[in-house]
Amino acid sequence: MIRRTTAFRTSALAVAVTLTLAACGSAEGDDEPGTPEESSSAEALVVGTLLPQTGSLSQLGPPEIAGVDLAVEEINEAGGVLGADVTVSHTDSSDADNAQVATQSVTELISEEVAVIIGAASSQVTLNVIDDVVGAEIVMVSPANTSATLSGYSEFFFRTAPPDTVQGDVLGNLILGDGHANLGILVFNEDYGTGLRDVVQGVVEGAGGTVTYGGPGEEFDPTEQNFSTIVGNALDTSPDAIAIIAFTTQTPLIIAELVNQGFDMSKVYFVDGNLQNFGDDFDPGTLEGAQGTQPGVFPSDEFRERLMGVDPDLKDFNYAAESYDATMLAALAAVRGGATDGPTIQANMAAVSGAEGGTECTGFEECAALLEDGEEIVYQAVSGVGPFNADNDPSAANIGVYLFDGENNNSFQRVEFGEIG
Repeated sequence: MIRRTTAFRTSALAVAVTLTLAACGSAEGDDEPGTPEESSSAEALVVGTLLPQTGSLSQLGPPEIAGVDLAVEEINEAGGVLGADVTVSHTDSSDADNAQVATQSVTELISEEVAVIIGAASSQVTLNVIDDVVGAEIVMVSPANTSATLSGYSEFFFRTAPPDTVQGDVLGNLILGDGHANLGILVFNEDYGTGLRDVVQGVVEGAGGTVTYGGPGEEFDPTEQNFSTIVGNALDTSPDAIAIIAFTTQTPLIIAELVNQGFDMSKVYFVDGNLQNFGDDFDPGTLEGAQGTQPGVFPSDEFRERLMGVDPDLKDFNYAAESYDATMLAALAAVRGGATDGPTIQANMAAVSGAEGGTECTGFEECAALLEDGEEIVYQAVSGVGPFNADNDPSAANIGVYLFDGENNNSFQRVEFGEIG
């Protein structure tokens, strides 16, 4: 069952969960997979989401929510977790400029006694609420957080998107490979932005290049609305290329100003926070030749069709696979541990991701059957990420490279593979 809500509700859902956490009925940290006999009295798994329905990352909300909903649908069609259907409650995370929205959503999800929260999309939003979530022994799995600050933050925090070290390395080398030795970076002063900037700067300078603008102290405020001076200052340093590290609230304004000041837009690079189809927002040809990077593999036609089955209006697919994987891993962790409480799921997440080896499997039905037979598994993530490492980051991940056409829309070109220590 899928429940939708926003952070502006005045009361908890009427069907809110009456279950109590099953922690006292399971052995936290148990390394042995659960069995049907051990799991017969388990309560239903309750999943919450903290994903952007409003704010500067709202374009990520529909595909991420669709990924969760698809996973829940497939899990329940296969008999549910430990014999009971999974339920999900969707709440709004908004963005870091509207911090009270995520705070209220987390309060509601805790009151509903969810065992796992999928989200947030913004690293800064996660940092704002994570202590409350993990303090309640709720597993938090982000499908899109990339800030290196979150690596190993808590044993209850996991992510199915790689840290910025991977995307930053690919982006920096993409820019260098295109022959650009002098890079200007237009970056907002937010944890995601500065963290990714630091990695890109390190790659460029490590190869003998120069970051002409956008280093520490040259960030712009996320609420900035007038980019004339900022873009002018960057272009005064004569960069060969410009990387825009920001969200979709600021990016169209930056693009318009770069065009106004005559910069060659084929030498502009985007990142996952602002990589989208701009289409008629700009004159045809404005962004032709520009490129961008996005963690994850481009979803297959078959997976996109399945997503469209739960949301026919879906237009973008960013982080849908990572959201799907996050939900699947949490459900499989409950199956392996034989209970649906947060501590049990936390203790089994790494194992079902394949960190301890086992039989490769795809989808909930196949993987759950192996677990119920007492086997260890290696879940084959749709997003292509590897098993969790000691920091609860994926141990390996893919970064897609995208190219903009004459209609200002981007298309997948290729994937670069990276490993995380």
